[in-house]
Amino acid sequence: MNAGVSFDKSKNSLSRHRSVWEMRSESWIGLVDDLSRLVALPPDHPERQSRLTHIGELIAALAPIESYWAFPGGRVFADLCSWIERGELARAHQTARRIHRVLVARTYRHEASSLEGDGELPSQIETESERQAQLSRPYFEVLIVDEMSASEEAALRRRVQRKRHAEDEFIFDIVIVPSFEDALIATLVNFNLQAVVIRHGFPFRSIYSDDMLRRFLDGVQDGIETIPEFERGPLLGRQIARLRPELDLYLVTDMKVEDIAATAGEVFKRIFFGEEDHVELYGAIMQGVGERYHTPFFDALRDYAKQPTGVFHALPLARGKAILNSSWIGDLSQFYGMNLFMAETSATSGGLDSLLDPVGPLKIAQEHAARAFGARRTYFATNGTSTCNKIVVQALVRPDDIVLVDRNCHKSHHYGLVLAGAQVAYLDSYPLDQYSMYGAVPIRHIKQQLLSFKRAGTLDRVRMVLLTNCTFDGIVYDVERVMLECLAIKPDLVFLWDEAWFAFARCHPVYRPRTAMATAARLAEMFKDPAYAKHYEEFSASVDWDDEEALLERRLIPDPDKVRIRAYATHSTHKTLTALRQGSMIHVWDQDFRDKAEEAFHEAYMTHTSTSPNYQILASLDVGRRQVELEGYELVQRQLELAMNLRDQVQAHPLLKRYFRFLAVGDLVPLQHRESGVESYFNEDTGWNNFELAWRTDEFALDPTRATLAIGATGLDGDTFKNKELMDKYGIQINKTSRNTVLFMTNIGSTRSAVAYLIEVLVKIARDLDRRAADMSSIERRIHAKKVRSLTLEHPPLPDFSSFHRAFRGDNLASNTQTRNGDIRSAFFLSYDDSNCEYVNMMEASRAIQAGRELVSALFVIPYPPGFPILVPGQVISMEILQFMSALDVHEIHGYRPDLGFRIFSEEALARTEERTLAKTTVIQAQQEAMQS
Repeated sequence: MNAGVSFDKSKNSLSRHRSVWEMRSESWIGLVDDLSRLVALPPDHPERQSRLTHIGELIAALAPIESYWAFPGGRVFADLCSWIERGELARAHQTARRIHRVLVARTYRHEASSLEGDGELPSQIETESERQAQLSRPYFEVLIVDEMSASEEAALRRRVQRKRHAEDEFIFDIVIVPSFEDALIATLVNFNLQAVVIRHGFPFRSIYSDDMLRRFLDGVQDGIETIPEFERGPLLGRQIARLRPELDLYLVTDMKVEDIAATAGEVFKRIFFGEEDHVELYGAIMQGVGERYHTPFFDALRDYAKQPTGVFHALPLARGKAILNSSWIGDLSQFYGMNLFMAETSATSGGLDSLLDPVGPLKIAQEHAARAFGARRTYFATNGTSTCNKIVVQALVRPDDIVLVDRNCHKSHHYGLVLAGAQVAYLDSYPLDQYSMYGAVPIRHIKQQLLSFKRAGTLDRVRMVLLTNCTFDGIVYDVERVMLECLAIKPDLVFLWDEAWFAFARCHPVYRPRTAMATAARLAEMFKDPAYAKHYEEFSASVDWDDEEALLERRLIPDPDKVRIRAYATHSTHKTLTALRQGSMIHVWDQDFRDKAEEAFHEAYMTHTSTSPNYQILASLDVGRRQVELEGYELVQRQLELAMNLRDQVQAHPLLKRYFRFLAVGDLVPLQHRESGVESYFNEDTGWNNFELAWRTDEFALDPTRATLAIGATGLDGDTFKNKELMDKYGIQINKTSRNTVLFMTNIGSTRSAVAYLIEVLVKIARDLDRRAADMSSIERRIHAKKVRSLTLEHPPLPDFSSFHRAFRGDNLASNTQTRNGDIRSAFFLSYDDSNCEYVNMMEASRAIQAGRELVSALFVIPYPPGFPILVPGQVISMEILQFMSALDVHEIHGYRPDLGFRIFSEEALARTEERTLAKTTVIQAQQEAMQS
């Protein structure tokens, strides 16, 4: 009996899904469910035909997707389709059910499961033996790009299977695709891929026309179809390397391998001629994955822990002796396990290494990390990114160098600039008054400041631009544009990108182009291209460098003969990737590192790095790097989908959307900074296309994995909602709040269960709010309405940076041209002497400012939330700042004492300091004029 199912491959009615991975998962669930119901239905049941039609749609949706995975594979999937077409629905249901169970449990990775028979497959919670099997022989897949017949594919699979050995460290299966487009789609669809073998000669076009799959081809350059087949292999390799740089690429060709190796050798790990070295190809694939799997320091520490060692050194805790010999602290080992203490040591020998002078496994581990994150050099840190930031600032900034810095950056930068003695020019981010938070610094504002220093004749002293990418709230810069336009004004400018919350971005092809390391490498290649030199000549002939307004209006590009790429990024690896607390990294892409920074960097590293670093933290950084290279893309994509699902669930729930709303990019990035015009990153008509378009084109993008929830309609402020509702009642931890928002951050460890629990909690809170509202008296309702109105409509305007007082303006004090830089170091230490300071409360401060007195802060003043400095040492207190402080309904304000008020400098201290500063500046200027004459 024929089931009457037709599989229409020309269209897909399941476009409501956010992604191909969600479509795959839900299609298998739907297929199993429909087949189960069909088996139970009598032949003449009216529901039967609609079920068959839906099955046809599901099969049509799955067919192209399954062609990019090794399991269940083309043959098994074709068998399933044929059984459905022939009406063998019971057999088809059993097979589909078993395939789905294996996919969910992922047991295909480490056991050969039969797809026929009545036995139950393992559940998603694997047995210990299965888990150990996966640990002992991890599984991956190899993409082979070649146009083959079915018999040729079968022969190749048999040949691969015959090469497997019991002693192999890994096991792999193969996926064969016939075209250039299929190879690109498979690279982005299949998380299991670790290597790609590109063989000689294949067509360009894919036979599939599915819109959801073809979106992966957006951005592929035009004209590739006209390129001869023998040239497509190297070009495909370059495209894949751009999308997934962690994959090992191999080229098998019948052309002159020597010539190809000379022109495309940097893309491919190895190039083979025809079939003469297929044994070596197998070995090369295994070795390539092994290089990324190898964790030199973690392995060395694990081996050390196994050695019988006599400890006559520091650390009574080493080898667990202080615990094993104790009658009172045995519960410590019971809680943590003995391996933690067996690996505890202060030794740098015995197979280990020194963080301060690495020459062995730690040195190799840092080199592997540089490869993983696209850096020229990488340094590990066990004191968190706060220390990393201070290291970079101290290494690159000399006393009186000028640094342009976002005022809302992490406090470690402010303190690092104090220690370095820098002249600080604070930049203003665009304000989001309605949410009591700042966004990021527009490029126009940065250019304005650089041009003001040029006009003042002090551009040569501008050393660095320091920006946070991405911000706590998920605002991400167009790093390439910032670097290009700034370098056009000052070609040797150094960039420090604080990517504490953005370490994961390297793993994903949409995020990666907006990272510091990827941008630095891309710009270095761009500036070597003769086409860019020609482009610059045309630009240079059309630009008037004396017309500042014109320079602010147009996009600037730097002179390739003068520009130097000097970029640093700091990562809180422990915040968004797998590492123990305080595990961080410094990544360096600096063309002048050896000549201008290496010695100073090592001294700064020595200054701030402990001589007793925690080896467990270092080992976790090594293992976290392995995860980035082998499964980072999969984990970040899963994180992204969970975040989008969370947003959708709240938006669609009738009760939740009365009280809550997740902010979209249109809320957090003003339209003038969104060239794409995109208001929301996902909709049912275009899927994810808006997300990818905005990230390619906009000055600022929003990281969707940071979900900012507006809660003003609840009548609760962010701090209360965080502590009283989420944490105290339901045990949900969050980090950041503002006056009327709370921030939920997904990460690579987030799960669907965790998202489901959060939605459940929000529903409970919403129902509780409904109950409270129903029980309110008329007076309570008026009070509640006033609170809601305050949180949703009455927004205190966020103040910009006012100015530094003249006493801390340095060379600007005697200059006719005003620039924003000031000396926070002298102000910071001047406040140490109580005789230089006094206190004024809010009311006294307001009266004094109205009477004409300049009040100058002696401390950093940081309300939390929102958590950014309203005042820094040496800054003039403005009425706008007082108004904002008065409107804040938070109790935790660092640097402000409710009993005393603001700590400010006395008028006498300011006068003395201003006199000394002016005298010093006058002498320096006289010396400079004498030298010039």
